Amino acid sequence: MNTSTQHSFSSVLSINPYKETYFSGISSFITETTSPKFSKDQFVISYISTKEFINAQIAISKNIPEEDLFDAISNKAYDELALDQAVEYKIRYIESFDTLDEENRYFHVFIVDPLDITNTFIKIVEKVKYIDVIIPSPLLIKSLYTKELIDSNGVHCFIYIQENDAFLTIYGNKEFVYTKSLKYSLVEMHERFCELYGERIEYNEFIRFFSKENLKETTSDYKEFFIRLYKELFANINDILTYAKRAFDIEKFEHVYIGAQLPTVTKLYEMLEVELNIKSSEFEFDYGFETENEYVDQLHALMHIYTTLPKDEIYECNFTDYRRPPKFIKRESGKLIILIFASFALAFAYPITYWILTYVQTLQEDLLKQEYKEIHNIKITREATIKNRKADKEKSLKLLAKEKTEYSEKKNTLMKIHEVKVDYPMKAKLLTMFTKNLNKYGVKIEEAKYAEDNKTKILTFYLVANNDRKITKLVEYLTKIYEGKYKFILEEIVFDEKTNKYFSELKVRIL
Repeated sequence: MNTSTQHSFSSVLSINPYKETYFSGISSFITETTSPKFSKDQFVISYISTKEFINAQIAISKNIPEEDLFDAISNKAYDELALDQAVEYKIRYIESFDTLDEENRYFHVFIVDPLDITNTFIKIVEKVKYIDVIIPSPLLIKSLYTKELIDSNGVHCFIYIQENDAFLTIYGNKEFVYTKSLKYSLVEMHERFCELYGERIEYNEFIRFFSKENLKETTSDYKEFFIRLYKELFANINDILTYAKRAFDIEKFEHVYIGAQLPTVTKLYEMLEVELNIKSSEFEFDYGFETENEYVDQLHALMHIYTTLPKDEIYECNFTDYRRPPKFIKRESGKLIILIFASFALAFAYPITYWILTYVQTLQEDLLKQEYKEIHNIKITREATIKNRKADKEKSLKLLAKEKTEYSEKKNTLMKIHEVKVDYPMKAKLLTMFTKNLNKYGVKIEEAKYAEDNKTKILTFYLVANNDRKITKLVEYLTKIYEGKYKFILEEIVFDEKTNKYFSELKVRIL
């Protein structure tokens, strides 16, 4: 809330009227709410997208007095922009001081059809009753400069992609210069992607890939077509920037910020920087808000920042038709009722006792109000403390989970080390033992293998001898002395005429 309203409102509610999302803010805490309700202690702010207003720059003679300025701007807007004379458009404006002209003043004019505002906010007003501020979305960016989140004086371009709208806005020397709606909202990008892909995919699948997949790493069939889609978007942006350079005498763009209503894994700003050769960053800033680990739409964050700034440091361009009624004592009907009650009070105020009782009741009421304010402040402080504790708890749980994972990994590593230390010597011992028996019968080993299968351990010897009797005697001997410990399997003995030797495969199953 700005300084004029800080004492009147204890919370802020920001509204995206196109998706009907709501974020409530108390102090520095912001949380999403799905069931907003009317509260007289709540300041409500929303915005209109670039699709719903006409923006133009109009020159007005400096000879026009201030009281006639609105009429002069309105008349010139109708004439120069060929507006429908039958429609009573809502017209708001902010003055531009970037041009040096001794004869004229220049204004950025924003024009909205009242019916569009009614259709956009009809459901919202049913829930919250009043909306204190409805501002064109590009003007919210002024808050970034006021809060010194961007402190340079160059020319900056801001691109933001939403579900139903996408806009490009230019600021120069920390002041608004130009804005334009892009035909690349998420809905429109989905339609174009389906055309490029040659097959219709579900919108939810498109959004999942847009938000969750990294184009650098993915092997999806969608990759090639998403790259083409982004290149078309960047080409459109380049065309608009080229036009803006000529129209507003811009020498160069210092920085471009690009972001989306959804968090994205793919770094759009890196691709944009390569395409435009302009330094680029993500449209995401540290506003100093605390959240419950949820992603906050940048426009919601900007609306909350907007309400904390003084009037002389923001753009006042309010299109709301849903203002709060004045306080009871400031209404004509309220003044009349107060006057009537005062007359009756004078007429029946003779008994001094009743007057004293009324005075005492008033004092009690004031004390109770004061006590309520103190308790309310304590309540807000404790709620903030609870949220901090919950956040600390979540961090601790994540740390515990990480430690458990590391413990499991170390445990598995130690088990593998133990297996190597215990099993490998055992295998070597078996090999040595059987080799002695083989030598005793004059049988040689061509190769030995060890394998485990479903808890069965098998040692396989590939035997070579110059007489088949040596092999059979060896097996008879081993079967006899190691009965109950090992099972010996000898399927056949093969004679090789070239080498004049006998070959056999002896399997030893460890029982």
